Amino acid sequence: MSADSPSEAPPAETALKPGDGYVQSFARGLSVIRAFSAEAPRQTLTEVAKRCGLTRAGARRILLTLETLGYVKSEGRLFSLTPKILDLGFAYLSSQPLWQFAEPVMQNLVADLKESCSAAVLEGSDIVYVLRVPARKIMSINLGLGSRLPAWCTSMGRVLLAGLSDAELLAYLDAVELRPLTARTVASKDDLRQRIETARTQGWCLINQELEEGLVSLAAPIRDRNGQVLAALNVSGQFNRTPPDAMVAHCLPRLLEAAAQISRLLQLKS
Repeated sequence: MSADSPSEAPPAETALKPGDGYVQSFARGLSVIRAFSAEAPRQTLTEVAKRCGLTRAGARRILLTLETLGYVKSEGRLFSLTPKILDLGFAYLSSQPLWQFAEPVMQNLVADLKESCSAAVLEGSDIVYVLRVPARKIMSINLGLGSRLPAWCTSMGRVLLAGLSDAELLAYLDAVELRPLTARTVASKDDLRQRIETARTQGWCLINQELEEGLVSLAAPIRDRNGQVLAALNVSGQFNRTPPDAMVAHCLPRLLEAAAQISRLLQLKS
């Protein structure tokens, strides 16, 4: 059968290409960068190739290119990222005026509430942390810029999901897989949708120990001039020190005020 036969299915990789402008080698380079994580900061060539679904020869070419450019270093058989990789993330942060406005507001919020404050955006099915001002360590998860968490079980995630259109939210719910992270984690998609709708209606979201035992988190949306949700702002604390009722009473007014202030600053400059 010829390669042009309409009855022959194209390779999966080809089917995923968005168009003629797709550069496969560049996409593979990004997949190699993403292969490194807190769980796997140093890897052999074989491990990188396996994680990325590449041949050893293909992974080697990409790693050597990244090493030549200064984004990867090698020590014996092990490869790891260098601090230069941060340039890629900080290019995003420095190009978005939102984060320049948000950081001082977040610092003031932490000073007032003595609770940690974070900002995140929705990326695929996850939230990605873009700013974080910690008051103290309250989570066993080590969070920093670029950290990702599932949107469905986080306060910022539910605020961001509440900002989606009905069709987008339905597609998300169809695809998401729930799993019990704690005894309080939402267990059904119907319940999850109801909680997201509540966040949409009231304009904020509280998570009580669904992501991690002892963690309570409160989030509010940051909006553009058209009212679209661009990001989420949250404060988080420990259940034994700031239980849910106390967090709502003590933190919610200031959190909503801070989110509104960032939104106004963004709207004035955009």
